[in-house]
Amino acid sequence: KPEMSTPTSPSKPEPKTAEVKHVKEKKAPVVNEKEKKKQAFVTRTIWSLVMLFGFFILLQLGHFPLILFVVLCQILIFKEIITMTLEPARDKNLPYNKFLNWYFLIATVYYLDGESIVGFLNEVHMLSMLMLWYKNHKMVLYSLYLAGFIFFVSTLKKGFYKFQFAQLCASHMTLVIVVFQSHLIIDNILSGIFWFFLPLALVIVNDIFAYLCGITFGRTQLIEISPKKTVEGFLGAWICTGFAAVVISYFLSKSDYLICPATNLHTTIYNYPHCEPNPVFISQLYQLPANIAETVGIDVIFFKPVYFHAAVLATFASLIAPFGGFFASGLKRAFGIKDFGDTIPGHGGMTDRFDCQLLMGLFSYLYIQTFIASLNISLSKLLQMAVFNLSNEQILQLVKALLKYLRASGTIEQDTLEKVFELLA
Repeated sequence: KPEMSTPTSPSKPEPKTAEVKHVKEKKAPVVNEKEKKKQAFVTRTIWSLVMLFGFFILLQLGHFPLILFVVLCQILIFKEIITMTLEPARDKNLPYNKFLNWYFLIATVYYLDGESIVGFLNEVHMLSMLMLWYKNHKMVLYSLYLAGFIFFVSTLKKGFYKFQFAQLCASHMTLVIVVFQSHLIIDNILSGIFWFFLPLALVIVNDIFAYLCGITFGRTQLIEISPKKTVEGFLGAWICTGFAAVVISYFLSKSDYLICPATNLHTTIYNYPHCEPNPVFISQLYQLPANIAETVGIDVIFFKPVYFHAAVLATFASLIAPFGGFFASGLKRAFGIKDFGDTIPGHGGMTDRFDCQLLMGLFSYLYIQTFIASLNISLSKLLQMAVFNLSNEQILQLVKALLKYLRASGTIEQDTLEKVFELLA
């Protein structure tokens, strides 16, 4: 039939196709790579300044806020790493999986950091309240761990055994890598804010100079896991960080607030006790070898030993600590992610910022305890040992012995001594 053989006009679909194409082009976002990079740079810079100013405010507030900051960081890092290893589909069928991860975290933080902080609570009434808890601290926490272990075994579910054991291993490895090393960083803070600030600053300085030296002189790739890292940037940053370490330690060592160990947790930059500085902060004379002295025309040099120790820390921050970052990069590639999280806009997660700091904190602690820490015992430590380890009768004997010593040294009179003995009887 003629009406069925009439060909459809070829010009009609073309406007529709053109119209659809036009709509699609209109809906598709226009990606300007240059503008995107600029926006990312601005965001990163703003948040870098926010973190910098926030950190300096924390430094002024004293030891306790810094400790809380480290605890918060370790909790966020733990959360990012554990979240990365979770499988939501399986996790829905295991309602107690997340609970166990957080249970072991809280128990570990309580065990490690709680014990450190209690030692600096030098108020007598607080020591009395915590005495019973402290005496049984390790056993109580071990019992808590056993409870978590038994609960884990009781929640094992058929078909999910491998996943559940993998989660348990991931949780414990994260506790060792993150929480234990963060605990040592807290001990560094209690040894003196100097030993917390200097290692942290050296890692940041090294990162900056590695980037600058890399884009300026970089030619040879350093490691496959991080293609942008170069040998020239790596070595150049080492030299620059070494000079920076001496300069930073020169200024920091002038402040008693920074170099004095913590005696209590109430100190701030506006209210802190002075102390007899560790010998590393006191300038000393050093005899130069004869051949060097003859060349430079100087027999002795006069400088603080802390400069040498700062140079050692700078060497570790430059040559070893970056491998913490490489390890984190390999972990991200293994799980196919760009960042560990989005906690800090423009910077990724807390793990992305503190991957090298954990390794640096561990080395700093071991170095300080091996080569720098003195054997001085603080008054709060002595009081803690007396209250926690002696019976009431033994404490009375100790008090009487101290009073007799004060009388023998002429500090108190005989009448005063007798009256106090009468009150103690």
